[in-house]
Formats: sequence, structure tokens, C-alpha cells
Amino acid sequence: MKYISISLYRKLVVCALAEGISEQVLRQFPTAHDALDGIQAVPADHFFELHEILERNLEPGFSIRVGQQMKIDDYGVLGLSWRTCSRAGEIFERSERYFKLLSNTYDFNVKKKDDISEIQLLREPHRRGLELSNEATLSATVVVLKATTETDISPIKVTFKHGPPKDLKSHREAFNCPILFNHSNYSISYRTLDLEAQTAKADYSINRFLLDRVEEETKGMVISSNKVVFDVGSLIRDALPSGIPGIIQISSHMGMSSRTLTRRLNEQGATFRDIIQKTQEHVAKELLINSDQSIAEIAFLSGFSEQSAFSRAFKRWTGLAPVEFRNK
Repeated sequence: MKYISISLYRKLVVCALAEGISEQVLRQFPTAHDALDGIQAVPADHFFELHEILERNLEPGFSIRVGQQMKIDDYGVLGLSWRTCSRAGEIFERSERYFKLLSNTYDFNVKKKDDISEIQLLREPHRRGLELSNEATLSATVVVLKATTETDISPIKVTFKHGPPKDLKSHREAFNCPILFNHSNYSISYRTLDLEAQTAKADYSINRFLLDRVEEETKGMVISSNKVVFDVGSLIRDALPSGIPGIIQISSHMGMSSRTLTRRLNEQGATFRDIIQKTQEHVAKELLINSDQSIAEIAFLSGFSEQSAFSRAFKRWTGLAPVEFRNK
């Protein structure tokens, strides 16, 4: 399944709220704006649909403005790995490894022509939302390269496969260079010398460590691939402080029989037992990282009646005891 990191989806929501999106439009969002906690990724089509909704309801160039609002910190460990690359252009040369934490829809190809390097974004626009997402990606590229080099590095040309919008103001402000539409590819070009420049915080050993973290986090990515799966996870999360809920209890809350719920989960390749375990693991990790609550309290909030049982389960999930995980 094609997915997009929740951090990118959330950024769209935050920027839309800042630009005054209406409550009526908020209710149209494919993944509800107030139900993003606990999700690591959304289906790519949800992300592209949200781009389309926002284009219809906000001023032209919204996707470009979103790209300009991206900060290195928005990318988490991925942003840190970019900062510690040896060269600015290395970000794109290793795109398959770097970008899969954001999405499995990204692929970049760097073509060097004399003193110019063209970074091609290989995402075919099968729908309008993907065109808009490509705009946001190239806009964010400008911000990322400036942040990683801590210089005013700027592109010399940008190309889009789709046609121009009614108003190019946001595009011109973001790129400040020639912009070509209805072109053969999506690309952003820089002077090769600029991409060969060392990043401001280049550190080989730290970069290797961070790349391992990217691999680890990608393998653990939980995707909200289906509303039923997401709803079940949310209900389980709410119920955990009172103990692990049964499928009859959850299916009743959802207005269906336990047999129907089991069938619908199976259609998405999920089981009720697996969702419980993943939800418990996520809640436990979140509390260990972001709270100072005791291990006993976290065990209780994760649905365990005994701390020893929680510790055994957590060690099985992560290979670490809860205390070791928190200290790391």
C-alpha cells in the first residue's frame, strides 16, 4: 500500500487552519483532523484527496505555501539524518533509503549536466492531488537545502508536468527563478557546486546511526489503511486503562456484530488481536518517551494489571525492558 507520513498530512491540516479553512470543509477531510494522534501514516490517496479539497477552498498556491512552511524538525529523525549528510546533494542520491520514512511514493534521480544538477522527482501525476503534492515537495526542497547547508542556496530552474495556476505569486516567491509548466518532468535544478557543498552539521558516524534509526522506524510504521482498522484502534486505546477490551465490546460500540467486524478486519489483513497488541505497544512507547509516569502506571494505562506482565510483553515487542527503552 502507498502511504504518506502523518507529519506531512498534519502539516497540511495545520497550514489550512492557519489560512482560515471553514468547519464545514474540515468535516470533509478523508482522515479526520482531530483524530491524528496515534497514527503514523495515512493512505497516499487520503493525502492527495486532502490536497484537492484544500485547493478548492483556499487561495491559489496553497501547496507551495505548505512546502515553504516545512521545517527540518518536522521531519524528525529523517531531518536529523539530512543535516548530518556529508553533502547537500546526498539527500537525493540516497532517496530510496531516506524518503521511505516520509512515504513510499517518492523517488528522485539526479542528473548532472556540466555545472548544473537537475533533481528529478519521479512521481507520475495520476490525479490532481499528486500534482499539488509534487508542487509542495519541490517547494519544501528549497527550504530543506537552505536549512541543511545553513546558506541561501537557491535553485536556478523549476519544472512541472502540469499547467500553471491562475495566480503564480506563491510560486515566484518560493522559487525566485524561472518556472516552466507543461514540461516533460518534475524537477528542480541547482548549480552542481552548490549541491557538492558540505552540510553545516556533517558527521559520518552520527549519520550512520540516524540512518539505522530511519530503517527501524520505517519497519515499525503503522498505516491507517482503513477507517475500520483506525476506529478499532482508537476504541481500544480509550478502553485500555480499564483493561483489554473484547471484540464483542468494541463491535457493539461500532454498531455491528463481532463476526462482521472480524470479517472486515480480515479484508484489510488485520486481526483484532494484532490491533490490540500494536495499540498497547504504541501507548506504552508514547508514555515512556513523553511522560514521567512510573512503569507501574504505564503498565496500567497500557491495559496490564501487573507490571511484570507488562515488562515481559514490552521486552517481547522491542527487545528492551521498559526502563532501558526510556533511558535510550
